[in-house]
Amino acid sequence: MSDNAGDVTHLRREYVSSGITRDTIASDPFVQFTEWFDVACKVRPDDASSMTLATANKQGMPSARIVLLKHFDVEGFAWYTDYQSQKGCELEENPQAEIMFYWYGLERQVRIQGRVEKLTSEQADNYFHQRPIGSQLSAVASQQSQPIASRDELEARVEQLQSQYKNQEVPCPERWGGYRLIPTKFEFWQGRESRLHDRFTYSLDGNSWEIKRLQP
Repeated sequence: MSDNAGDVTHLRREYVSSGITRDTIASDPFVQFTEWFDVACKVRPDDASSMTLATANKQGMPSARIVLLKHFDVEGFAWYTDYQSQKGCELEENPQAEIMFYWYGLERQVRIQGRVEKLTSEQADNYFHQRPIGSQLSAVASQQSQPIASRDELEARVEQLQSQYKNQEVPCPERWGGYRLIPTKFEFWQGRESRLHDRFTYSLDGNSWEIKRLQP
């Protein structure tokens, strides 16, 4: 192995996008997010809703993973998962999180912090039955984040469920449902030339949003 194995300091890119200013961003972060999200959907519709979800347990140990945003409005940003998964257990212990979107082609990043609450069982059931049947069966078969001896065992569970629910509606498991992150802070980041990036934060102050430009 060479002395510089794993050294990637030579990998660089230049950011060439136009900037953002206090005069060009919306006063409401939900409006600003919607504008950027709509553009991202036009550029990469297959990946625009991918977001990093960062949680932490009660000891403060963080964990992060990619999940998919399923819907959002002024009440928050929602996704669905197994409540008994690692992220579900951590949110039970510490119901605060951050989600982050990175849209490579646009050189844009959005971070959103806030508290997290569960969606209703009706919302979970409604979305569960909008999913493809394969995804429904996988959610029932998999005890997310728990060890399993082999993939064969998991696939066998799915086959058994296919037979059990043939021509029947697959019930939504009680351990499966949705979460909503209710924002208290947004950060919008726009890549700029020579690393002089544009960064603006929106912090909730009572019922209004305080906007600040941050140094890159």
